[in-house]
This record gives sequence, structure tokens and C-alpha cells, in this order.
Amino acid sequence: MKSYLHPILKSAIVALGAPEDTDVVLEAPRQADHGDLATSVALGLARALKQSPRQIAEAIVGRLEADSRYISSVEIAGPGFINFRFTPEFYHAQLEEVAKLGESYGRSDFGRGVATNVEFVSANPTGPLHPGHGRNAAIGDTVANLLEWTGHDVTREYYFNNAGNQMQQLARSLHIRYQQLLGVEATIPEDGYHGEYLLAIAQRIRDEHGDRFSEPTQENFDALRKLGVPEIMAGQRVTLEKLGIRHDVYFDEDSLYADGKIKEVIAELGARGRTYEKDGALWLRLEEFGLQDRVIVRSTGEPTYRLPDIAYHVDKFRRGFKLVVDVFGADHIATVHDVRAALEMLGYDVSGLTVLLYQMITFLEGGEPTKLSKRSGKALELDDLIEELGADVVRFFFIMRGINTQLEFDLDLAREQSDKNPVYYLQYAHARTAGVLRHGETLGVALREDASLAPLTGEVELALAKQILAFPEAVQRAAREYEPQIVAEYLRELAQAYHKFQHDCRIVVEENADVRDARVRLLAITRTTLANGLRVLGVAAPDRM
Repeated sequence: MKSYLHPILKSAIVALGAPEDTDVVLEAPRQADHGDLATSVALGLARALKQSPRQIAEAIVGRLEADSRYISSVEIAGPGFINFRFTPEFYHAQLEEVAKLGESYGRSDFGRGVATNVEFVSANPTGPLHPGHGRNAAIGDTVANLLEWTGHDVTREYYFNNAGNQMQQLARSLHIRYQQLLGVEATIPEDGYHGEYLLAIAQRIRDEHGDRFSEPTQENFDALRKLGVPEIMAGQRVTLEKLGIRHDVYFDEDSLYADGKIKEVIAELGARGRTYEKDGALWLRLEEFGLQDRVIVRSTGEPTYRLPDIAYHVDKFRRGFKLVVDVFGADHIATVHDVRAALEMLGYDVSGLTVLLYQMITFLEGGEPTKLSKRSGKALELDDLIEELGADVVRFFFIMRGINTQLEFDLDLAREQSDKNPVYYLQYAHARTAGVLRHGETLGVALREDASLAPLTGEVELALAKQILAFPEAVQRAAREYEPQIVAEYLRELAQAYHKFQHDCRIVVEENADVRDARVRLLAITRTTLANGLRVLGVAAPDRM
């Protein structure tokens, strides 16, 4: 609707003498009975045209071109709002286009060919993914889907933090498990890694290598790390695949050191006068960015975590990405500002860097916050949550609220296998459209792709058509704002419109054949739109439930 009306309206206001770059905003009126779309553009032009908004609105309406034949009425309300209503023929013509597009309906090309990197999950390879990683995974992959649907050339990337102190702690913890299997009395320190997964890895290493690594030397620690980390990484990948998530690139932090990229960044920052030494450490000057100066190399010679982050983002831009999207927890906010400032120091255009900081999750049970754990008292892994609830439920619940909103994950609701569960509500809607089409076939009523849509003139039918036509805009807005829940909310409204249509209208049993065939086509188009929306969210669209 907006793409049809916008150029007509823009032509009218330019003819009145308004600037060519006048922003014309079209929105649905707050009250549905006011029309299909409304604009307040006349209010914004009052100063430029030196007339009252009401006079400008009247002039705009008077200059609407003849090709606005799909507009049934134009009304001026209040001080200068303009309300538009569309004819049924408009919806019929647009639905024909939707039917032709089929599985590609909702795709657009505003991001055509933009080389885009979406980095998400990026968990330390120190153990299995936990439920807290699930929100990062669902947000990142769905944002990548949205960007693909809007024409971006997307690379999904996973950054393995396989360097630094945490990896040393992992190696020592694994060595202690290995020693225990050899009969050596040893205890993992409090700040080590205590998970049973290390016992299984240690057992495999012992089975393959015997007591070869029994001595607690750095050489043996390194050897166990090299043997154990790939197994942990593989386990993380398997978990993500259960959610339908696959990455294109797995980037090792180690490579930044091995390829000399850390040293290169230090040298470049130093050459630009952006670093200084103090108390034996190397500091990054950040005051001019309104930030606190930070240590990037400790007095021991060990880099702080900000330095590899800077080098990693330099590498992303050097690989040719024009849009770089990072998905982090809200606790990364300080690091984000520092890395962005360092990239500016190095001459990179940080307008191409978008960091999505999502809020943490509270799991609810019985309406009260709860800690996820097994009956044994041990913490649940993301695998356990997927096994209990199913991948579709887990994935949908993690993206059903805005990423800047604290997410309350209601386990009782997630366990509901009825349309009370929001993801089941959408899937049931799709399954019912498929079911009605199957029922029609048993009655000898097949979908006729050439059937005229002209009989669709009822309020409920047109309300469903209107909701279908809003899908591309929902996808584009969700992509521009990096907010997957916009599509989730859109689908809920589409499912509501469909259920009302099914409740109020006879479809395959309608006696008037022309009306029946038109409604069956509308049903099929609804099914396609629901399926496409669920595909964007990475959720299955079942034909039976």
C-alpha cells in the first residue's frame, strides 16, 4: 500500500512547491475506521509553504493524479491529517502479485549486494553451550535471515576465543581429569572447569594415548588443549545445528597471533600516536572519545581482551565487509565503545559497524524466576532445553521480545502444546490453512490459480488481504532495525486475521462457486505468507499438527 501511494503523494506535494527531499511518512491510522493509511505531511510543510496545514492538505488532495484509481476515498481530518482508503480492486491486484511471487514473497533488495558479516554466538570453546547462549544464537541467525531477505550478501561467522587465560584454565582442568583417570589424586581448582564433559574427553585421550601426558608441564597442557578443544567445538556446532543454525566461517582467535595481526595493530596505533607506556603496560588513548584510557598490553606482555577484538574487526573490514554486525550480551557495552574508537583511530568507517546488545534472560516457572537445572542439581545445557521443548519453541521464545528488552522465558508456556503457546499458535494457523485445502480436495474443490479475486469484497476478507500485504514492510523494518520480533508480532496479527476469516467465511463449502474459488485462493496466499514469515524466523511451517 505504501509503495503504491508514496509516489502519487510525493508528486502532488512537489507540484505544490514543496522541496524534492520532503519526507513523506505513511502510517496506519490509530483507529481502523479512519482509513487504511494516513499522513501528516501537511503539518510539516506549513512553515515552508507559509500556509495552514489544513489549506496544504486540501491542496494536496486537489492535486492527486488520475492514476490514483485504486484510492476509494481521501479525507482530511483534524488540523491537516490526510486519510486514504483503498478500493477492493487494489487488494485484488496486489494479491495477484503475491501469488506470482510465491516463496519469494517478502523479499526485497534494499541491501542488494552489500557484503555483510554477522558474528554471533562466539562462545568460548571451554564447554557445551548453555541456555544463555541460545538467545544470542537465535537473534544472530534470524538477523542474518532478515538481511538475506532484504538482498544483503551475508556471511555468518563464529569467533572462537581459543587464546588467553581461559584456554589455559581449560587445559589445566582437562589435565586434572586426565590425571584422575590415571589414578593420580588431583582436584580442579575453584576457578577451573568442573563439567563432566571434560571427563569424557579425558577418557578418550587416555584411551588413545595412555599416560603420555601425565606430567603437569606446559607442553602437556598445550597438547591436551589441542586434543580437547576441537571436540568441544564440534559439540557446540551439533547443538546449533539442532536449531537450524550453521556458520559459514569459524574464525580462530589464535590466528590473530600466529599471523602477526596483533603486532600489526599495536604498531599502527603506536605510529599514529594513539598509545603510551605507563607502569610497564601499553595504554590506548581514549580520552578524546570521551572514554577512559585502557591497557591493551599488560606489564607481563600479555594483551588484554580488547586488543584481539580490535585486530579481529580490522580483519573483518580488510576482508571487504561493508556492514559488520556483532551480537553481544549487554555486559559487552564498555568493550564495544573502546573497539569502535580504536577502529576510528585506524581510519576505518565505523558507520558500517553495528553492535546488537541484547538483554539477559530470566527463566520463569510457576510465575517465579528459576535456575535451570537437572534433578541431579547440575546446570542444564542448551541441548537439554532443546530436547525438552523442541527447537522451534526454543528458537521462537528467544526472539519473541525486542533484543533491548529483558526476556522472561516462561517455561510453563513453552511446554504448552496448544495454541496458548505463541509459536504453536502460528504453526497451527499454517497447518489449518493446509488442512482446509486438503479438505477442499476431498470435496472436489481444488485450488484454481486462475480464479478471479473480484468476489473478495467483504470486510473480513479485505482485512486479511490488507494484513498479507503488510508482510514485505514488516520484513524490511525488522531488517533495518535488527529486531526479529517485528516479524513475530506481524505473524501473530496475520494468524488472528486468518482465524477470523476462517470463522466468519464459508470457504470450500461456499455455494457460490466464484466466491468459493476466490476464498480458496486467498487461503492459499495466506498459507504462503505464513510459511515465508516462519522461514524468516527459522521456524518450521508444518502442514499437520
